Amino acid sequence: MELHQYHDVNRRGSIERLCYTARDEEGAEVSKYANVYLPFGYSGEQKYPVLYLIHGGGGNPDAWLDSTMIKNALDVSFAEGRSRPFIAVFPGFYCHTPVRTGRVDEEAERGHVLRFQQELRKDLIPAVDSSYSTDPTREKRAIGGFSMGGVTTWFAFLENMDLFSVFMPLSGDCWQFGGLGGGKETEKTVRYLCDQTISKGYGKQDFRIFAGTGYEDIAYPNLTPQMEGLKQRTDLFEFSENLKEGNLHYTLMKDAPHMYEKVYQHVFNYAPVLFAE
Repeated sequence: MELHQYHDVNRRGSIERLCYTARDEEGAEVSKYANVYLPFGYSGEQKYPVLYLIHGGGGNPDAWLDSTMIKNALDVSFAEGRSRPFIAVFPGFYCHTPVRTGRVDEEAERGHVLRFQQELRKDLIPAVDSSYSTDPTREKRAIGGFSMGGVTTWFAFLENMDLFSVFMPLSGDCWQFGGLGGGKETEKTVRYLCDQTISKGYGKQDFRIFAGTGYEDIAYPNLTPQMEGLKQRTDLFEFSENLKEGNLHYTLMKDAPHMYEKVYQHVFNYAPVLFAE
């Protein structure tokens, strides 16, 4: 795994705030925003791939940028030619600021990220595509996220496969059958992921998954059995440690607990292959 170490580069990208309107669970209009990273030299004369990168539970569109060196990691990737330039969008899946009082309500969190799938389709992606020079094809659109953002990514795999071809769930398993379902309901979860993919007419050539976590991460016990189960479904998944081969990848970090500061390294590691030709 290639790790990022901060160092300055002359060709730095910029961050803009994109405001858009969505609807909450009651159907009322709400004003929202996403942070948008534009690579150095961004030009309306060319079309850019887009990565949607989702925060974890209790977070907001600023979480990745506030908690990690993700901007410098992207700057370095593009300036040094590790990766072709792409736009990165940092949205929020909540419609209202979450109120935390002790233990996390898993079912409520599951509801937030599941409802966000329609916001992606109806509000956020149209706002991004109309505001920036994007390549509006599923082949040039990726989604990933940390923790509940990883859960969001698995729901995007199930609900929005026609919008994305690349999925990067980090330290988050699939919650189709309740919280921590990748570990608690592994067989059922794996079967559902596969059955839904096949029923929609997609094959192993139509998508790629780049998952990751840490050995010390609280997500490890639930994400790992799910990934092991997917590896066995060779009709849909071809696992490879070579990131340029196959459509299923799972990277594990040492000394990496459940922290943005650790998990962003997976984004740096996967950046060169997200939109590889």
